[in-house]
Amino acid sequence: MRRILIIFTLVFMAVLVLDQCIKCFFVQTNFTMLGEYIDLVLTYNRGVAFSLFEFFGEWLKWIQIGLIVGIFGYLVYEKTLLKSHTIELGAILGAGVSNVLDRFNYGGVVDYIFWHKWFNFAVFNLADVIINLAVFGIILKSFFNKSKK
Repeated sequence: MRRILIIFTLVFMAVLVLDQCIKCFFVQTNFTMLGEYIDLVLTYNRGVAFSLFEFFGEWLKWIQIGLIVGIFGYLVYEKTLLKSHTIELGAILGAGVSNVLDRFNYGGVVDYIFWHKWFNFAVFNLADVIINLAVFGIILKSFFNKSKK
């Protein structure tokens, strides 16, 4: 279990630090780049995905902290889930904590990637991408593990 917690922590910290460094760059420089498919433009999301739950205001960050603590507690309690998806869960929680830190530091989540080719999509950040990739990884692992049984 110690090895799993070390891997989890390393992935968690790597995602958290990388995401915060990129966000810090955008906040400090207000970097903007307009492209044919993607714009890089600084925005702040005061809600969650697609600005949902923005009406919670300052309470949203505390609700999210409660959820993250609860999920981490469950993962430590339910060791088999943590053992089977160590990297993915470390990445999800690292990205989630990074987004919550933004709420404390900037009043909202720092977003900067705007996909606008063929359709306008919400503005998002690296943490959002990592969360989606990690969830996809969990789904793939679950699918292939079931097919082996």
